[in-house]
Amino acid sequence: MMTTAPDEKVLLDHRGSRRPTFDIPLDYEQARLGMAFHEAGHAVVAISYGVHVKTSEVIAWSTGSDGYALTGNTSFQSDDVSPWHFAAQCAAGEIAHVQYLMAYGLWTPERAAACAADHDRDQAIDVLIQFGYCLGRDHVPAGGKSWGQVRGMARRRVGLLWREIRAVAHAMNEQTKLTGEQIAAMTGLVNAPLPEGVAA
Repeated sequence: MMTTAPDEKVLLDHRGSRRPTFDIPLDYEQARLGMAFHEAGHAVVAISYGVHVKTSEVIAWSTGSDGYALTGNTSFQSDDVSPWHFAAQCAAGEIAHVQYLMAYGLWTPERAAACAADHDRDQAIDVLIQFGYCLGRDHVPAGGKSWGQVRGMARRRVGLLWREIRAVAHAMNEQTKLTGEQIAAMTGLVNAPLPEGVAA
């Protein structure tokens, strides 16, 4: 764990707003592993859908007097990927985070609610709008899907890839940051190559 907060730009989301931190009533080790599952969910599901993952990491720092803050980041290049698959990988972090609580005997309604990742949902909505697709927060728009439907896609994918997500989460918890190539090697999945002309 870092002793001070990381550089502010590391903590910004796709809109330039501060990336949310998660306040989950768990001890540090449990909460850190949960965040690793969250990011592993994004990374493994993304790779399985043909998204090129650059890195995936847990970001943790001390807030003084035994306090800590946690967030995470998965960096990817998503050209030529189905918009609905992109949206499902956005939802997969929260799904994997809650599944971790259930699998490790830590689930409570309060802890599950604290895993909500509205920033991931908002990123999916913003990206899909750019390509003419409608993703509704709480309804099914004409010709589109609801966030609930996308979460259902993600839940199925997380279930199919749970063993791989678990392996990546534990490795990330130990190493803090993994490359897409490391994730591909430990899961047997293929990290799609970067399109020509795109910087690594």
